[in-house]
Amino acid sequence: MTTLLYDGSFDGLFTAIFEVFEYRYQDVEICSRENFQQENMFAEIHEVITQQEKSERVLNKLEQNIGKPGMNQLLKVFLSEDSEMENLILSAVKQSIKHPEENVLQNFADNDILKISKICKSVSRERHRMTAFVRFEKLQDDIYFAKIDPDFNVLPLIRKHFKDRYADQKWMIYDLRRHYGLFYDLENCEFFYPDEKLDLNQYQQKFHEEEKKYQTLWQSYFTKTNIKERKNTKLHIQHVPKRYWKYLTEKW
Repeated sequence: MTTLLYDGSFDGLFTAIFEVFEYRYQDVEICSRENFQQENMFAEIHEVITQQEKSERVLNKLEQNIGKPGMNQLLKVFLSEDSEMENLILSAVKQSIKHPEENVLQNFADNDILKISKICKSVSRERHRMTAFVRFEKLQDDIYFAKIDPDFNVLPLIRKHFKDRYADQKWMIYDLRRHYGLFYDLENCEFFYPDEKLDLNQYQQKFHEEEKKYQTLWQSYFTKTNIKERKNTKLHIQHVPKRYWKYLTEKW
């Protein structure tokens, strides 16, 4: 068994997939350095250095074989942060190269493809929940702020929805679990990465007076509807590079 270790990034993963074919590895697995735990001291380790050129060569070939809808599915698998996501994507790439004339992501008789389909459905449901239940709070500087804690890394998937829906106001959405967010300034909507975790007590001190009036009512609502706290598993965090947004259905 050869284990390819990569930096956890999107381009890093597809660089690793390129090198699986480049070095003709057969018995192989891909794992991020952050999540790697070596159980076999004799296993061969291949260190992957992220190279955009290699990544894009795989992605361009993949798009030819499975189209944008298929690319969208694999991006959702990546954003799911599932423990098997690297090797599920590798399996899909291998099958698409072996059968370029087929829609391999519709072959549900294959266990890996079936898992990909189930993961995509789960990620899509979580995306819908975030677009439906995000709660904005007005701050003193007239920026509307929302905090979320989704099961999957869905910020890249909800970006366009909120940019279109709230185009006339400045807003921020912050992922408490992954410690990054989106900021819209009436012109641009970009990801931001604070050096430190968000201090919720500090930001609550910046509530607009109008917002404070609604806090009691809102807290009463959540007392009746709040879901039991989800398991806070340590998850890998990487958003999809901007040049790959074209593959997201939400960006068409």
